[in-house]
Amino acid sequence: QVQLVESGGGLVQAGGSLRLSCAASGRTFSSSTVGWFRQTPGKEREFIAAITSSGTRTYYADSVKGRFAISRDNPKNTVYLQMSSLKPEDTAVYYCAQHRVLYSAGAYDLPQEYQYWGQGTQVTVSS
Repeated sequence: QVQLVESGGGLVQAGGSLRLSCAASGRTFSSSTVGWFRQTPGKEREFIAAITSSGTRTYYADSVKGRFAISRDNPKNTVYLQMSSLKPEDTAVYYCAQHRVLYSAGAYDLPQEYQYWGQGTQVTVSS
């Protein structure tokens, strides 16, 4: 069974930075694409970034490209999301998730392609 735990959220001023971590238990994490999503009340979960199992490929939503960076440390079973130049519209609960198919990044931007999810961490950006 895979468990994902996000950490690193908090309150930050606009223009500031935060680094989120997604720590996983389970043997398949290092063999899986991992994605970050975010959600605000009343809205659907939004794709933010994804990274393939080897870390050689990364994908970003246009809204965060150039400001966020996803990375991973497989020996530590951890994926990171470095967020810079934060804006109030980045305020949301951020979730990490593990893709349902090993070594696949198919439809990496669709929540339904991810099998395991963390509990989320709140990020609040004040203006």
